[in-house]
Parts: sequence; structure tokens; C-alpha cells
Amino acid sequence: MIDVQRLRILRAVADQGSFNRAAAELRLTPSAVSQHIAALERSLGTEVVARSTRGVTLTPAGRIMVGAADSVAAEIAHAREQVDRLETGRTQLTIATFSSGGRLLLPGALTRLAAAHPETVVHVREAEPENSLPLVRQGAVDLALAYSFDGPLPGWKGPGDRLTWRPLMEDPLQVVLPKHHPLARRELLDIGELAGEPWVLGCLKTAGFLRRHAERAGFEPDVRSTTTDYFFARSLVAAGLGISLIPSIALTPKVAGVRTVAMRPPVPTRYLGVATIRGRRHAQAETLVEALKEQAAALG
Repeated sequence: MIDVQRLRILRAVADQGSFNRAAAELRLTPSAVSQHIAALERSLGTEVVARSTRGVTLTPAGRIMVGAADSVAAEIAHAREQVDRLETGRTQLTIATFSSGGRLLLPGALTRLAAAHPETVVHVREAEPENSLPLVRQGAVDLALAYSFDGPLPGWKGPGDRLTWRPLMEDPLQVVLPKHHPLARRELLDIGELAGEPWVLGCLKTAGFLRRHAERAGFEPDVRSTTTDYFFARSLVAAGLGISLIPSIALTPKVAGVRTVAMRPPVPTRYLGVATIRGRRHAQAETLVEALKEQAAALG
């Protein structure tokens, strides 16, 4: 019989890439983590991790067991939710969201949810997609408002993934320049025209995204500042530190001293959507998804 606790430990090892970091997360000793993984391997008759001086990586068997760990965690969370509903008569709904999307789309959608299901207890967690999508798989949250840039979702596992992705809207990025910049009065800009400009990034993931588009235009961006806040990034642009590339939904509230210019195709774009577990029906989650679709459509 496979021990559920050992599956949880394997998931932590997979996330952290080492026994030491997994031990710190789980508040165990590295020796205890190693012993649990070894016991799991004995019960399966095969290795689940490949050990090296640089850490550990999952074997094919390990990847299968991590998927099982996610499924078990999700089913336990679902069962706990059903028991809570029996005891309290109230339904819990937990939402993960990234900040700019949540700020724009979630309040109106939650108002509709409250009108349709006033008994629902809502919890909201802020998380970027690389963190929120695993939470959906594990049953720690019921749905995630997330995004991808011009590639697949973070950690997307293809057609066999347990996640269902429902698109909401496209979120084109725009150039933000100091108010008196020579290009600030333009209606459209090509990214090639921005070669040689200093850059301020409002999201760490934007760096790779910008570099891919800049490479196609034949230049390497000169990044002067990286932040994790789009409002702060625009404030730095207003101070003359550089220019920035900001998603459209993150352009509010306004910042004095900057101008925003749209980009010529192909326009760098974020794609927003909602992730839920495939095949699991949750009336409150479905109401919220439909409300989010309405909010996104109103913006389009």
C-alpha cells in the first residue's frame, strides 16, 4: 500500500528540487525526507527520483507518482469540502488570482456570485500562474484566474492534463514612455523602433517575453530596472529611468508624466483565462466563471 504522506513528501521534493529544501518546507529533517522517499521506492520496486550532487530530478515513475499525489490531494480536499458542507450547510469557494487580473475582473464577478449564492464563503489567494495552477491540481483552490504570454500555460501537461482552461480575454501589452519622449506622440510603435532604449520591467516574467520579441527585431534590450509591480514600473518611467511594456489591464490607475502607445502587429499579448479541474462540477465555481466571462466581455 502506498503511504499518502510519502506522496506529499515526493510532491515537495519535486517542487523544491532537493531533499534539503523539501525538508525545510515540510519542517522535517533531510534524513527523514530521504527515508520516506526510499520507503516509497521500496514499495514501488523502482526509483522515483534520480539523485546527483546538483539535487534530485524525477524519474518517469516519479512523474507518474507526482500526478497521483496531486489527484489524491485534490480528492481529499474535495471530500473535506463535502464534509464541511454537511456540518455547516455552507459552501466554501477558494480562488487564486494574479493581482492585476483580480483587481480588474474579480470584484464585479464576486458581486454576481454573492447575489446567486449568498451562502457561499469565499476565500481569495493572490498567486502567479506558476503557483496557482498546481494549487488547482492539488485541490487547494477551486479555480485560478491566470494568464500565459505567447507560449503554453506554466506547467501545462498537454491534452492529458487534469486542468480545464477557459479563455477569458486577450490583454495586449503597450509601450509606456515618459511624457516628453520623442516617440510619445506616436499612435503606433514597432518594437524595432525601441532598440537602444533603456527598459523598466513591471513583472519578472516580462523580461524573457520582451527579449523574445526584441530578438526577432534584431536587438538586445537594455534592462535598467525590474520590479514586481506595474504601477511602480510606470512611476519609474515617469521619473525618466526608461520605457516599459505594460499589459493593458495594468494601466490603471493613471500615473502622471507618462504616455501610452499601442504596438504594431504582431502585438505582444497576455492571454487571460480560468483554470479548473476537469470533470468536477461546482455550481458556485461555474457561476463565478460565467461572471468573469461577462466582466471580460464588457472590457472588450
